[in-house]
This record gives sequence, structure tokens and C-alpha cells, in this order.
Amino acid sequence: MNLTGDLDDAVHQRIRLGMLAVLREVGRADFSFLRDTLELTDGVVHRHLKVLEDAGFIQIEKGYEGRRPRTWAKLTGAGKAALDKEIAALKRIVAHVERVAEA
Repeated sequence: MNLTGDLDDAVHQRIRLGMLAVLREVGRADFSFLRDTLELTDGVVHRHLKVLEDAGFIQIEKGYEGRRPRTWAKLTGAGKAALDKEIAALKRIVAHVERVAEA
């Protein structure tokens, strides 16, 4: 039995999992909100947003708020499905570990 076979490498990395979770909660977030909420550097946020965008899990929008350039991220339908699948896989792993611990 391969307990980790359903984990998605693009999602499972802790920073990307955190980004998807935050975006699931808020719907749309700007770069600085993700950076500050997850306590990351600009470079780390940029790299992980790129991975999620390339996987089709988020959509990046660029624009301006007043004169300030802004970057927003929004979870796509594929991103929601990937996050749901990841959570279900993690729940199966936890349930297995708990069953083994009780035996």
C-alpha cells in the first residue's frame, strides 16, 4: 500500500500548500498579503507562485492600485480540486497512522 501516492508534488510542498489554503479561504490575495501571512521573502513567494501558476492551480493578475503596481493570485478550479485531493490524501495517511497506533 502506497500511502503517499496520492500526494501531488506541486501542492504538497509546505509553502505551496499554505498558499493554496490561504487562497481557498480569501478567494483572491495580493502578493504582499501572501508574503506577510505566510512570513516569506519576496523571492520565495515569487518562485512558489510560478510553480502553482505553471501547474494551472492559480491565476496571476497584474495591475495597479493607485500608482502602485500590484500582483494578485486567485485559486482556479483545478487548484481547488488539487487542494481537496491533497487534503483527502493527508486525511487517509492520518487515519492509517491512527489505526496502526491503536493496534
